[in-house]
Amino acid sequence: MRAKISYAVTAAVLVVYFVLVGSRGVLLIETGTPLTVVFGVVVLILPVIGVWFLWKNTEFVRHANRLAAELDAEGGLPVDELKRLPSGRIDRDSADEVFARRKAETEAAPDDWRNWFRLAVAYHDARDTPRARKAMQRAIALHKTSH
Repeated sequence: MRAKISYAVTAAVLVVYFVLVGSRGVLLIETGTPLTVVFGVVVLILPVIGVWFLWKNTEFVRHANRLAAELDAEGGLPVDELKRLPSGRIDRDSADEVFARRKAETEAAPDDWRNWFRLAVAYHDARDTPRARKAMQRAIALHKTSH
């Protein structure tokens, strides 16, 4: 729940920022000189890109949460079996061990979105966020085609 609140607050702050930047772009365009019009258009492009990125990220999170809920209902969510350091951080060797198992499961059944979801969690636990995201995107795509 804390993550959802943090995400919502961050998204709201970004929307306010996009509105402020967009209004500055409009003011630059209204000035009417060729240079300020060009700058105004460029400044307006930035919020558009930001809104698009925020939308895509929100959609990704919503889809991943749906998959998690479905997997939870099936009793298939990965169990946290990782060893932790005294600081509370995940032990790297433990994460690597679980990752190797999840990777083998995914290679054995590459068309099962559940395996890709669990692999994404293992990548995340191993602190490999880019691969975690790609694995989750694969899980989402496979889930869409299976339903």
